[in-house]
Amino acid sequence: MKQILNRLFDHQSLTRSEATEVMTNMAAGLYNEAQIAAFISVYLMRSIELDEIIGFREALLSMAVKVDLSDFGIMDIVGTGGDGKNTFNISTAACFVVAGAGYKVAKHGNYGATSVSGSSNVLEYFGVKFTTDESVLKNSLDRSGFAYLHAPVFNPAMKHVAPVRKNLGVRTFFNMLGPLINPAQPKYQCLGVYNLKMMRLYSYIYQRLGTQYTIVHSLDGYDEISLTNTAKIVNNSGEFVYTPEELGFNKIEQQALWGGEIVQDAAVIFLNVLENKATAAQRDAVIINAALAIQTRCPFKSIEDCKAEAMESLQNGAAMNAFRKFLNHNT
Repeated sequence: MKQILNRLFDHQSLTRSEATEVMTNMAAGLYNEAQIAAFISVYLMRSIELDEIIGFREALLSMAVKVDLSDFGIMDIVGTGGDGKNTFNISTAACFVVAGAGYKVAKHGNYGATSVSGSSNVLEYFGVKFTTDESVLKNSLDRSGFAYLHAPVFNPAMKHVAPVRKNLGVRTFFNMLGPLINPAQPKYQCLGVYNLKMMRLYSYIYQRLGTQYTIVHSLDGYDEISLTNTAKIVNNSGEFVYTPEELGFNKIEQQALWGGEIVQDAAVIFLNVLENKATAAQRDAVIINAALAIQTRCPFKSIEDCKAEAMESLQNGAAMNAFRKFLNHNT
């Protein structure tokens, strides 16, 4: 590791195979916490290279618990996290709206690294038991349209990194890796990122992997379509920029999406959204992200049609029903 760190401090980058080897060694516990912290810190001060992140991804996927959900035509809806906005669980709520609309979602998530409530925090609050049991996950998808893959149980090799990430308390390249190491490797991915540089990097990665993708970023720094500002969207068809009004919504004030001080606060908002009792701002933020996920799965559909499907899922109770069924099979 000393040699690797000296190279990185000298502004050199790793080859794909070197990145795979370093991540494999890190997961095997061959480096101490100080070395891991130093390694992570390099990427806080410079951008990660395409070959580096693909090498890290290959190492983690090779060590992950395997699960085959390919028969379901699954998608993932996820943000990289680390945007520092402390919103309620917009992408997780969108997952159940999409599941309620009849699509299959296998979300790969974790506890919040820089926010009060990550997807694992809010689901655990409702009593969800995390599992790697493929039959349970398949049954959950079949009954509710949704399965949850809690990153730490599928990536036990990351136990050596978790304390360092927690102690650093800032976004790291592991936030970037999360959406890329879903063990189910969904063909369809709707991803939110917190800056434009990351958006470009992910688009290169998804093109190389052959993923059907949509990447979203709000220009005021949100890793989702927040409707608080103009948003940029990149997908297999190209790049697009929309104001909230062009997407058919009123502009939202940032505080309207705040997730609160504790997990319970975010959980109350999350449940209100699914019960169609949320504020217009909270509902609209979930609707537009769900709509873009549906369009990722069905690119031939217009955004208006996808919005209508998402809204119907909320209004007719299908989104809440999907959540109830998920809880019935996972608590």
